This record gives sequence, C-alpha cells and structure tokens, in this order.
Amino acid sequence: MPFIVQAWDGRDEVDLVPINRLEPRPEGVVWMSGRGSRFTAEASWSPIPSPVPRWDVAIELRFVGAQPVDAAIVFALRLRATSEPGWMIPGLFYGENRPSTSRAWYPRFVPPVSSVAGETVASRAADRFASSHWAFRSDRAATPVVFGRDGRAGAALATTESSALGLTGVALAADGDCIELRSWFPYREEPGIYDGSATLRPADLRTYRWQPGETIPLTLRVYVMDHDSHAYATVLRDLHRWLSADAPLAPWVDRATAANLAAEGLLRWHYRPDHAAFYETAAFERTSDGTAPEPGDRRAMHVGWLSGAPVAAALIAHGRRTGHGEAVRAGTQVLDAIASNLAPCGTFWGQWTADRGWGKGWASGENTLHGRTLAEAALFTIRAVVAEERAGRPHGAWRDAIASNLAFVIDRQRSDGAIPSAWNGRTGKIVSWDGSAGTAWVPALVEGAPLVGDAAFVDSARRAGDFYAHHVESEFLFGAPEDVDLGPTSEDGYVAVMAYMALAEVETLPVARSRWLELARRAADWMLTFRYSYNVAFAPTTLLGRYDYRSRGADQASPANQHLHGYGLICLPEMVRLSSHTGDAYYLERARENLACFRQFIAREDGDFNARRGMAPERYYQTNYGSARGSIGPLSHAWCLGLLLAACDAAADLPGLAEPMNDVSQ
Repeated sequence: MPFIVQAWDGRDEVDLVPINRLEPRPEGVVWMSGRGSRFTAEASWSPIPSPVPRWDVAIELRFVGAQPVDAAIVFALRLRATSEPGWMIPGLFYGENRPSTSRAWYPRFVPPVSSVAGETVASRAADRFASSHWAFRSDRAATPVVFGRDGRAGAALATTESSALGLTGVALAADGDCIELRSWFPYREEPGIYDGSATLRPADLRTYRWQPGETIPLTLRVYVMDHDSHAYATVLRDLHRWLSADAPLAPWVDRATAANLAAEGLLRWHYRPDHAAFYETAAFERTSDGTAPEPGDRRAMHVGWLSGAPVAAALIAHGRRTGHGEAVRAGTQVLDAIASNLAPCGTFWGQWTADRGWGKGWASGENTLHGRTLAEAALFTIRAVVAEERAGRPHGAWRDAIASNLAFVIDRQRSDGAIPSAWNGRTGKIVSWDGSAGTAWVPALVEGAPLVGDAAFVDSARRAGDFYAHHVESEFLFGAPEDVDLGPTSEDGYVAVMAYMALAEVETLPVARSRWLELARRAADWMLTFRYSYNVAFAPTTLLGRYDYRSRGADQASPANQHLHGYGLICLPEMVRLSSHTGDAYYLERARENLACFRQFIAREDGDFNARRGMAPERYYQTNYGSARGSIGPLSHAWCLGLLLAACDAAADLPGLAEPMNDVSQ
C-alpha cells in the first residue's frame, strides 16, 4: 500500500496522503492515518473471516484546504512486477483481454516492455487500444472489482458502483517496478474511452468539487490470494452476497405470461412463412398494424446463435405444451428449411438472407462457416427430433441433417480432440482451429449419439472435452460468437458449461464424471464473472430508470460488446442441474436471477417501452457504450424471445425454479 490515498485534478497530482501513523487495534483491526497538503485521512482495516483473507477498509477523508478544489481520489494496492498479471475485471477485462492476432478493436493490456513473442514495437504502436494501464467506470464491470497476480500471490480490490463522490472506477496498471490495482472516486477512463467504435475516444478524467472542511467516507474491500488463479470465484461469491443484498429483483410477469408473450412476439413480428424464416430483428417503431416492413427489420436468419434452430425448437416445445398449433407449425417449417438446405460440404449453411438465400454467416472469408453457430443449430435440432419422436412424430429430414453434420465433425476432428472453429461451406476445407468454439459440438455429439446409433460419437465428445479443458483451466475462453474475433465473451462460458455438463451426465465412470463436473463448475464460475451482481443506478429520466430496470442477473456480452444481454438463458437448465449435482445452491441462485432479470422488458401491450406486444430488446445500455446509459436498443431480437421462451418452459420442470418468482425479494 504506497499511500492511504492520492488526489488528482485531471492529469495533475493535487495531493498525496502518506501513512504517517499505523496502529494495531483490538480484534486484529489495523488503523492508520496521514496528512497531506490538502487532505487528511484515517483508514481502518478490519479482518473478516473468509476462505480468502479479506479486509473491510473504511476511510474517512477530510479536505483541509482553504479554498475549494476539484479532485478525484485514488486508492491503490501494489504487487510485484510481472509481465503476466492475470488481470480480471469481471465482464470487462481478462488477462491481456485481446490476443494480438485478433482483428477486433477494444482495450488490450500490454506490459510496459513487450515480452510477447513476435510482437514488435511498431505493431504495438499501431494498436491504438494497447496500453499498460487502463481505468474504467464501474458500471462497465459486472462486479466493481479488479484482480491481479504477480506469480506468487494475488489481490483483489473492490468497492460499490457509486459513493458520495459519484460513480466509482476500477483500474489496473503496470510499470517496470510493480503492478497496481486501483479504485477511483469518482471514476476516470484512461488512456481513452472505448465506446464500441474502432476509435479510442479522449480520456474522461472526472473530479469532485471539495469544499473546505468537507468529510467524505469511502468503503472498499481488499482480498489477498495465493497462487491459485481460480480463487477469484470465492471472492466473487463473497462480493455477490454483499452487493446483491441491496439489489432486489423485480420481474414484471410470471413465467407462463413471459412464455406466452415471447411466443406471440415471435409469431407476430419475426416469423415469415413465405420465407420459412425468423427475421432476426423487428423494429419497435412500426406504422399502422405493424405488418409492413421497416428499415430496422433484419431480413436474415442464422441457423443457430441469433435465430434459427434454437428459436424453432422452443416454439415447437411450447406449442406442444400449450396446444398452440401455429407455434408448432412455424417451428416445424423453419427446421424443415434449415435441414433441407445443407451446404455442399454436408453441414448446415450459416445463414439465410432474403436477398442472397442460403450461405455463410458473419465469419470472415468467402463461404466460411462458424463452428459454434452450426453446433448450436445441430444441438437444438437434435433436441427437437428427440422430443418429437418420443411423441411418435418422426422427422426424417431433420435426422438426416443431424447425421450429416455430425459425420463432418467426426471426420475433421484432430487426433488430439480439437474440432475446427471454421471451415469452407463448399469445399469443407478447414479455415481455422483457433479458440474454444469447437467446445460447442460436445453436447451435440453426446445428445446426437443415440439418435444416429453410434456410441463412438460420445468418445469423440470426450476427446474434445479433454482438448478444450486447458481453456477452462487457464481461465481464458474465447472465439464462440461470430462477431468478436478471438476475444473472451460470456457466450464462451455458456458453451463450456453446456459441454461439460453433457459429458458429466453421460459419464458412467465415477472418477471421470467427477472430472467433468469439476470442469463444468469452473466453466460456470468463469461464465458468472459476466453476470451483474448489483443493480445499476439509472437516472429516473432515462428509459431504464423510468421502468425501474434491475440489472442484477443480466450478463455483460463481452469486453468488446459492453451492453447487457440475456443469452445466458441458453444454459439455464444446465446451471440448475449443476447446482443439483454439486449440492451448491449458488448456481441455482444465479440461474434464478438470470430468469427473473429477463422477465423484465417483454412488452405487455403495444406501446410498452415504445415496443409492440411480445417484443424484447437485445441490448440494455448500462454504461457509456454504443448508446446512452439508461437506454435500450429499439429492436426486438428473435433469439431473445426464443431463449426466454425455452427458459420459461424449461423452468416449469426444473427443481428450484418451479415456484412463482413474482415478488421483489426473489
């Protein structure tokens, strides 16, 4: 701890309050005080019994200057210098955060002197988002805490989203002598602001106007960890208990109502029977009865991921459950179209568009198909086939498409278990093995094996699980979505949870089953770093503030896409079953939060939050990214409705989610 606090006005230091006195107090409390030229401070460090050593730090800061001053306060912890600090700011920053080979542009950590093989000074200079120090506003983080490690030990520094000085900030830095974890009051963003564009915006160096004699309290938590890189999970559980206690949930509708609204929205706004497709987006603002096309309608359908098979399977299941014939017909028509239009290589195509028909999705390269998108299409088609055939309704084209897709994957799987992340849809030539997107094929192989009558597919799934385990164990999963090139995302966590739960539940050998469950647990812990543990405080004049939106339970999409989304609903059943298998209620609680969160902002009537009945947005803007904090993306997305529909229907049969969740205490 280099000082008690430091004060800054923009880029100029205003004051430094050193540790002048340090005294032990009863019950292990350490008290310290100091005086600078303009501020005095007293800090009390109280040790708290915890699996990871923790201190609650209470600072009383007093301005003793004769004239008002504009200043921000920083609290810092230092560790030994290292080129690999193992940074984590949940939902926001992971390790280097972006590999140097990525084509995306968003904040990346580089040590002061590069030790990355093959990276030159010139290449680093060309990377406008590469820096050895970053500071962010806390509402960008799923939990306002920064973790760092120096090779022998680690630390975490946490606070709340706001203080008496305004919105707080989290920061990390490295120089030749040390690495530093920082909390800012109020926040600052430097060396610049990432707002979703490819341009680094000028730094935002906030200050507070201090008045003579003013005294302000600040509250922080400090954790000290050993060499275990997974210790963050225990810290985040502790912080979740702290922050969620003052963050009640407030779902707008019960599960059945949410499911019915989602089904209605899909059929009314997204389903196009003339194309046998679900349009991926539908604009909120529509003329007359809303049936006329609007500029915001995306006349396209990915086979998985943003629409396609997961949506179709959800509609079929809902229609069978509720006797909704139109839902069954729509879902069946779409799956028929997907299954009947395979690429020449034998897998699904990536996407259908109204102007080009069937072809690739968003992956880079001519005819390039993204493995995760197709794996998701295969998995949910498998689940639809199984459910339909149990009721005596065969679908030969779906079965044939599944067999063709799985045969391609098995044929291309490497001897070490890796599955390609991208290939050419016409030639079948492998385009990329990068990242952990291949993990998405594990549940498809496991659940597809009985369907195609080949138990060897489960062995292939095990080999893939073995290969991708190092991604989970190294706490860095990346490459799942088509629109984030080789960066970590919440979707990588969902994919891994689903994969390792599938392996655990098919495994008969106790030792192997325990290993798969442990990997599922670690994957879930990493995935939950993206899940908000608190409710962002929105101004009452904003849309999210006016509707009293509760962000607890929502996930940050990724460090590259810093908005909240509901894709975590895709693995809600696996999270509930993980809780049951491990006896750990924490996973059930986080799943309940997730389901409650996205029973907000499902339009209950035409005009609700300026949408049409049954619509749901993809993006909730909780920070300065893409749009104004407190706003939402004015488009309904097919995948949002499909995953909400599936989760609400599945919850009726899942222990722990079967009871109503309508009051704000849950």
